[in-house]
Amino acid sequence: MADPRNHKMPPIGVKLSTSIESRGSGYLARVRWTDPQTKKRPSRSEFVDTPEEAEAFFEKLQQATETGANILITFADYVESIGERWQRGLDPTSTASGYEISLRLRVVPALGHLQVSRISTGLIDRTIDQWETEFGPSTIKTSIAALVRVLDVAVRDEVIPSNPAKNRARRTLSQQSALTPGSLRALAVPDMETLNKIADACAKVHQSYSDHVMLCAMLCARGSEVAGLEVGDIDWVNRIVKIERQIYPGKGGLVAKQTKGRKERYVPILDPLEPILIRLSAGKEPGDPLLRGPRGGVLTTATVRDATKWDELVTNLGLPNLTRHGLRHTGATWLADAGVPLHVLQRILGHASIETTKGYLHPDHRHLSEAATLANQFFASPSKRKETTEKPRGRQL
Repeated sequence: MADPRNHKMPPIGVKLSTSIESRGSGYLARVRWTDPQTKKRPSRSEFVDTPEEAEAFFEKLQQATETGANILITFADYVESIGERWQRGLDPTSTASGYEISLRLRVVPALGHLQVSRISTGLIDRTIDQWETEFGPSTIKTSIAALVRVLDVAVRDEVIPSNPAKNRARRTLSQQSALTPGSLRALAVPDMETLNKIADACAKVHQSYSDHVMLCAMLCARGSEVAGLEVGDIDWVNRIVKIERQIYPGKGGLVAKQTKGRKERYVPILDPLEPILIRLSAGKEPGDPLLRGPRGGVLTTATVRDATKWDELVTNLGLPNLTRHGLRHTGATWLADAGVPLHVLQRILGHASIETTKGYLHPDHRHLSEAATLANQFFASPSKRKETTEKPRGRQL
């Protein structure tokens, strides 16, 4: 898209002439140059409040003649001018799509009218403060990530010297308690009785929605991972379910790919889930989908939300903030309360960092008391301790 006449930038290497005129309560800063091809004398001007701001305007245009970068371009125009360059390295089927939506719906509306060179760390912080009153942590994180990528390109294009959005996601994360013990428990269903009530309410619409709820909770799985389950993923000998793929809506339709951590993981089959798995797998081949919707299609989290009127359903049960992803939090919370060791729970959930898994621990010192109980049992059995520590006897060399 061509710049308007008053947004022209001087070509590389041209000599600039500058002038400042007093205009009412401010000053008109004007820059002229001779176009090397047309020999015409275009200009660019800006109304500023002080002579110092006029000098800063001249300095930016002088820099443009040295680098060829449009130092005065707005964020919205810059996003349009770079196309998809900021998406390099992103997964086009999933991550890129989410970032693009965040950039279009949140970042550009908030910052698009500003010159890229005037976007500061403080301004970004204030923007994030506003987002935190409207959106959830995941949405904010994605929006910041998109902003960081665009401004990284601006640094490479020499539009700005450094990226003011760097480390802003850490600031948001530190303000939340996402990694502290107990912080994720509030997102979970409190008990099995309540979970059964949710499943029963969904079953009134269709049994598949009820099964979706139970699979997500009992397997600590994301909705997309439940959609990717096949009958052959159930290992009845070892009583585990393998989770290695996910299916979700992406650009151009449904996308099938590896799980978020790009590693398969194994979840034990809990007793409440066993009859459901038996029913869903009966008469099917190993490669058949384990669960599909009323019409044979993939159940996405949005499908479940709309079909069951989810928000109304959970509000009526006294859980107005429960999301479909909260079902995964539910299973993780219950396993933590059952005493599953933290490193085992980490493997079940597929977390890259054990710090994330700690969010499911009870916020008090219960896990330390349980550890002390196990240790005391060990010390109370000297014979067993001797068997553990005694070295096998053999010929001495």
